[in-house]
Amino acid sequence: MLAAAGGSSAQGAKTAPTPLTLGQALQAAWTRSLDSTEAQGRQRRVEADRQLAGSWLAAPPSLGISQRQGRGAIGDQRETELELAAPLWRPGQRQANNLSAQAEAEWSAASEQAARLRLAGQLREIAGKLQLLAGDVRQAELQQQLLAQVAADVDRRVKAGDLAPADGLAARAETLAAASQLRELQQALATQHAAWQLMTGLQELPPAEGSANAPAVLDSHPDLQLADAAVKRSSQRLAQLRSQRNAPPEVGVGLRQERPGQGQPGQNSVTLSLRIPIGSETHSGPQEAAALAEQDLALAQRQRLQLQLHAELSLARKALSAAQSQAAAEAERASLLRQRADWLDKAFKAGETALPELLRALAAAAQAEASAARQQAALAVAHGRLQQALGLIP
Repeated sequence: MLAAAGGSSAQGAKTAPTPLTLGQALQAAWTRSLDSTEAQGRQRRVEADRQLAGSWLAAPPSLGISQRQGRGAIGDQRETELELAAPLWRPGQRQANNLSAQAEAEWSAASEQAARLRLAGQLREIAGKLQLLAGDVRQAELQQQLLAQVAADVDRRVKAGDLAPADGLAARAETLAAASQLRELQQALATQHAAWQLMTGLQELPPAEGSANAPAVLDSHPDLQLADAAVKRSSQRLAQLRSQRNAPPEVGVGLRQERPGQGQPGQNSVTLSLRIPIGSETHSGPQEAAALAEQDLALAQRQRLQLQLHAELSLARKALSAAQSQAAAEAERASLLRQRADWLDKAFKAGETALPELLRALAAAAQAEASAARQQAALAVAHGRLQQALGLIP
């Protein structure tokens, strides 16, 4: 009977919900962001470019209709001509268009990844501020509870005649100040949480990120991949423009119908035509110059970005090392001051120390613990910034 009861209770136990991850929060924020809408628009343009590059014609075909009528000695005359013209690719033009469309697709994908990384950085910063404020609120709540206990003890001793009424007023004043600070911190936390909810649509906050293994090189960084894609895109665009210096040739097929008039039989004929544009290189000069300038700019931006990312990574590593040392020192300081405050509290209850000294010790311990909690949150923020500097997308 006991075994059966135990089995039923185990089956009725509910599984703990899986905590929210930063990756899930990022996906939720991405679906609500303007960058997502822009990425979808770029994807549609890429598909249109691929379809155009895969076409067998360089441009849409054209249909021409002409008719001539006249009066002469032999009567009314009429000539009707119908022509269908199709622009053709020049040698190498179609391949250049395909390569340009492929480079555009790669740039679009890299741009989306870079946008996701920027959004992840914003989420990391907001999550860090939330963790920082949450720690401050917890410390303020503990401080208020402790001061309320001290104030109750002081009131009891004032009524018993062991302490002066001024001590009771001082204890209550400290309790009210702690309550006011707590409400201020709670309001700041609510404001920051509203910003998180607006960005992600979620109430839950993911846990702090831990340490990350640094890649050997930063070539996989989304910003660098975007810069490489931009260089390739500008290079293929320049090659595409150079392959299209001249307008495409046109092949035409026509049908001509002639009616001489005066009862004479009509004549029908089929015509084939080939139009090859000449002297159009001058008109493509400004476009080629703009594409060449874009390529030079993309190369310069890529070189500058690589130096910038290495500098940011070095700073992030140094900031993390400093945050780790400071967090350890603040934790030890808070432990020492809390131990001192506990001793003074015991001494105050035994009547061996004055209330002002106890209040100063409690305030110092509370400030140290709040600083230690803030430093722990700052350590989590430093971990997140290192992840950001490494270009790691959750």
